[in-house]
Amino acid sequence: MTTRTLGRLRRTDFPYYAAHPDVVYLDSGATSQRPETVISAEADFVRADYAAVHRGSSVATGEATWAFEAARERVGAFVGAGERELVWTAGATDAINMIALGISDASQGLGSAELALSAGDEIVVTEAEHHANLIPWQRLAARTGAVLRHVAVDADGLWSLDEMRGAVSSRTRLIAFPHVSNVTGQIAPVTDVVGVAAEVGALTVLDACQSVPHMPVDVSALGVDFAAFSAHKMLGPTGIGALYGRAELLDVLPPARTGGSMITTVTMDEAEFLPAPNRFEAGTQPVSQAIGFGAAADYLASLGMSDVRSHEEGIAQALVETVTRTPGVRLIGPAPGAERAAIASVIVDGVHAHDVGQFLDDRGVTIRTGHHCAQPLHRALGVPATVRASASVYTDIDDVSRFGEALGEVRDYFGVTT
Repeated sequence: MTTRTLGRLRRTDFPYYAAHPDVVYLDSGATSQRPETVISAEADFVRADYAAVHRGSSVATGEATWAFEAARERVGAFVGAGERELVWTAGATDAINMIALGISDASQGLGSAELALSAGDEIVVTEAEHHANLIPWQRLAARTGAVLRHVAVDADGLWSLDEMRGAVSSRTRLIAFPHVSNVTGQIAPVTDVVGVAAEVGALTVLDACQSVPHMPVDVSALGVDFAAFSAHKMLGPTGIGALYGRAELLDVLPPARTGGSMITTVTMDEAEFLPAPNRFEAGTQPVSQAIGFGAAADYLASLGMSDVRSHEEGIAQALVETVTRTPGVRLIGPAPGAERAAIASVIVDGVHAHDVGQFLDDRGVTIRTGHHCAQPLHRALGVPATVRASASVYTDIDDVSRFGEALGEVRDYFGVTT
């Protein structure tokens, strides 16, 4: 199926386009639109089946709990997670913080020594991280005395496996990295990084927010220890994400949040926790959002993730070709012809990114401007902000053409001639 066919046919599944038929939506890297099946699944559950989960013995509670857990099973299967290996979270940011806070507790003697960090141990990240996969590790290093090291990016915003190898030492205990950069679209060699980590016995944490919605991802086959992704970037609702963790690690990771629904026994002095995943799900859960998350996984699975990836490879190629033939516009990330996700961040010579964004928006083209929660990467590039176009299953070649036409008019509009 061609990039035009999949994008145009599937667009009818998304009510957003009925309301905004003339809008070019190229901001799926920030948040995606939702198909009617996802909207209806959540709404129908709220209308007819909503009840507390894992509490009480009523028929209503039992049916809601079944639906809640069935959604977990489907999302887990979508990414290759085993039984008990998928935890509901408030989002991907929350998921990564849960790992960091759990390791922090373990380092204070509140959990398994297997996960504990000591002064002088090392955490390795890349300079391309989203802040959500950087700041939690900064805080963990500050709490434990660990050293935070990073893999630098080059002039195109790319990091390399060789640089990763150079940053890792016998003291490295954890490597956190993005599967796909939300700025450059660079796709990481995940299994190679896992191999580097294995050589020194380090844990791996994968930021999979920009990969799970766009390509086949099997976390078990990749071999990572932990992974985080969110629903709202994969055609699902806001307010919910997922933490994948190998079962044997989740069983010893201290829960970052405590309270009701995650315990077996509580006395006035101590508490014992349920096995994973429930030990990490304190309090009232985002039940209807989980139903929507499951429906989003079902929708993408029905398309076939290999077909989704093929479609978006075509969009990525079109974006690269469009940008590289536009005078005065610099493309960030992999070179033309190299593998990349359907993300294109650009710098327009002589025009600030925010001005470019306003110009495009006035012409019905929705993109993202700013540092994209990746200030260190932009600092390495020597710019405060870039203009980012990012695609999804509903994007087609006509969208790219309109983006290119508007982008080509920017410098003339602002009177830039050099």
